[in-house]
Amino acid sequence: MNQAYPRDLVGYGQTPPHAQWPNRARIAVSFVLNYEEGGERCILHGDQESEAFLSEMPGAQPLAGVRHMSMESCYEYGSRAGVWRLLKLFKKHDIPLTIFAVAMAVERHPEVAQAMVAAGHEICSHGYRWIDYQYTDESEERDHLMRAIDIIQKVTGERPLGWYTGRTGPNTRDLVMEEGGFLYDSDAYDDDLPYWVNNNGKGHLVIPYTLDVNDMRFATAQGFNSGEQFYQYLKDSFDTLYEEGAESPKMLSIGLHCRLAGRPGRIAALARFIEYVRSHEQVWLCRRIDIARHWHEHHPFKAEGTA
Repeated sequence: MNQAYPRDLVGYGQTPPHAQWPNRARIAVSFVLNYEEGGERCILHGDQESEAFLSEMPGAQPLAGVRHMSMESCYEYGSRAGVWRLLKLFKKHDIPLTIFAVAMAVERHPEVAQAMVAAGHEICSHGYRWIDYQYTDESEERDHLMRAIDIIQKVTGERPLGWYTGRTGPNTRDLVMEEGGFLYDSDAYDDDLPYWVNNNGKGHLVIPYTLDVNDMRFATAQGFNSGEQFYQYLKDSFDTLYEEGAESPKMLSIGLHCRLAGRPGRIAALARFIEYVRSHEQVWLCRRIDIARHWHEHHPFKAEGTA
């Protein structure tokens, strides 16, 4: 076999490390709120076409050269109403969030970013724009990365220590590692625990995210059709990992979007799930930066060939 094959299909295999979560927790639960509204594709933002992804109109097609007023309105629900409803819910239950914040979006609505920081939530950079970077030139993507850091620092007073692009390109992780100021990125979906990648002899931490335990499935084919389906999938995911965690503690990420989970008919299911999680002991409700710092301390990077 080709030893230079770049994909890791093995991971931890049959012997994952014991996570050693605080207070002997069986499971680390990371709620992630994506704040993207105002950073999506729109001709007002210099794009050639409108947004067509993750809205109340599954299957919508981008409109070239014109504004898509209904699509814009679907997104605006998230920044006008949904985000505040969600922040209120997590404040009620005293649960910290990681915010995947698109820089252009928070730049257009600094009040919400500042409210998130004041509530103790982590601001993780979700890129400068909420676009697909698959075919973006490396120099342009590097520029976007640096602009995102600068904007978030100016708006919140803190530089982001985590990164998540989402729709990555082939250069994304290399650019994140090149910048050098991040404690982790979450541009992966391949494990139930954090892991290290080798960055020229130095460790770079990956905290995998999720596309299945995610409200985005309300806006995709073969997804959730009701809050009850959403709740059941959240509960089943938690129950499985909580049971496994008695011997081998795990991590559960839950992805939320202001314009999706922030709708009244969906947040009710989320509230039920939060109450269910709260009924269990040995659960660590945490931000991704907390997971990163824990992993750096308890599972430090070891270069290949070292003891």
